[in-house]
Amino acid sequence: MAVNVTGLAAVAAFYVVVLLTGILASRKSKKVEKKCTGKKSEVSIIGGRNINVLIGVFTMTATWVGGGYIMGTAEAVYSPSQGVVWAFGPVAYLLNFVLGGLFLAKPMRSKCYVTMLDPFQHRYGQMFTTAILIPALISDILWVATILAALAVSIVYTFLGGLYAVAYTDIIQLIFIFVSLWLCIPFIITSPAVIGASQAAHFNQSHVHSWVGVVRLEDAGIWTDNFLILTIGGLAYQSLHQRILAAASSAKAQITCFAAAGLTFIIGIPSVVIGAVAASADWNQTEYGLPPPYERGEAGIVLPLVLSYIAPTWVSVLGIGSIAAAVMSSMDSVLLSSASMFTQNIYKTTLRKQASERELQWVLRVSVLLVGVAGTSLAFNKSSVLALWLLASDLLYCIVSPQLFCVVHLGFVNCYGATSAYIAALLLRVLSGEPALGIPPVLLYPGWREEKGVINQYFPYRTLITLISLVTLVLVSWLAQLAFTQQLVPQSWDILGVFDKKKETAQEEIPMQISNEDKNSIHSTAL
Repeated sequence: MAVNVTGLAAVAAFYVVVLLTGILASRKSKKVEKKCTGKKSEVSIIGGRNINVLIGVFTMTATWVGGGYIMGTAEAVYSPSQGVVWAFGPVAYLLNFVLGGLFLAKPMRSKCYVTMLDPFQHRYGQMFTTAILIPALISDILWVATILAALAVSIVYTFLGGLYAVAYTDIIQLIFIFVSLWLCIPFIITSPAVIGASQAAHFNQSHVHSWVGVVRLEDAGIWTDNFLILTIGGLAYQSLHQRILAAASSAKAQITCFAAAGLTFIIGIPSVVIGAVAASADWNQTEYGLPPPYERGEAGIVLPLVLSYIAPTWVSVLGIGSIAAAVMSSMDSVLLSSASMFTQNIYKTTLRKQASERELQWVLRVSVLLVGVAGTSLAFNKSSVLALWLLASDLLYCIVSPQLFCVVHLGFVNCYGATSAYIAALLLRVLSGEPALGIPPVLLYPGWREEKGVINQYFPYRTLITLISLVTLVLVSWLAQLAFTQQLVPQSWDILGVFDKKKETAQEEIPMQISNEDKNSIHSTAL
């Protein structure tokens, strides 16, 4: 396939515009730092809690509307074994933001946390916080590895400007994604290569079902697992909480979540249409020819294929540019997310407790570079990246999500329950196996199948593990509290010091101290 010089030049020009925008935004970040009376490192991490609603909606939406979202949705609709009923990304992300706005935005923002891990650190201490940090860091690093194309540009402006650079470049990227994808729809629908629905099954090699798809009873378990991983597992991403904590108030944080929910869903619609067009197209009428993408093993890139071979040239250039914008909008958020957690919850609290604000800012910048380099090193082995990325997503859903909900909403949970739930969930997940990593399952759930010598689990075991983790956390915490407060066991058995009165009082004072200090650093900034 010949190189599209026009498209390549357009993408390069777009990257230059975004880079310049990020550099200009970094100047705004420095101005805010000079006015800030609080911690200057928090300007880079959460924008000095000064991001208004409009910018917050743009940057939150752009973070979720990545290359995986728009291309993965189109692939699911096009795939003969799936269809639109398996393209649950738009609906799952809509519910993800709604749940975040209802249950997490207000309690997290009202206590003036800096990262998602702060409530863990205040309640459980440094050791457990580090354990929770591991799956989050792995997930972010592997996310970087899967979207390497825009790495250099994203590292530069994220290095310079922190959250302000990410937020302002997200505005450009999201507008470009929205306009470009919707502009492509009329041209590809009216293409002569797109045939009627009655013939779609033949050209898509699906034999029975159209692009609508069907969820069979024996596949309902894996469908449920995948849907809930995006809906609930997404609540455990630092990128989401970074936008929540950057809002000027709790109410604005909730509004940002709700508005982003609708916008994310709307932007996902063109990907659904493009997937349906690919399933309904006679590829023999295009330069791509036969066999179709599915038989060539190229279903994963069906969206750019439709834009390149079915849409007019100038439209395809815009469409390919929208993919580049989606990739970059996720990349910068991931880089800043991981760097923020390491700087705030590891370096500042453990490695260098007396670090100055200037030192923390440089640690944040170096961390951005390190995350980018780590993702680059993993990108050379695609199979390994994909397998580890899937496993990290599972761990966030099975381990971090129930822990986050409990530490935010249940005041009686303690480190004994949290540690027991963490170990139980991790052990069950490992024993359930992972085909992508070649780990055979020890626990076989109902409905398992052996396909090509590999055992695949179709029971919603990840959801079951999440529920077991939740029940274990609540039950063990309650039993531990009952045992020590009622003096059913000696106080000397409290090896974690959970019920030590002095420590408990100090932990309760930490959020209040942060809240009072940060209230003085909130400024009103116009768009």
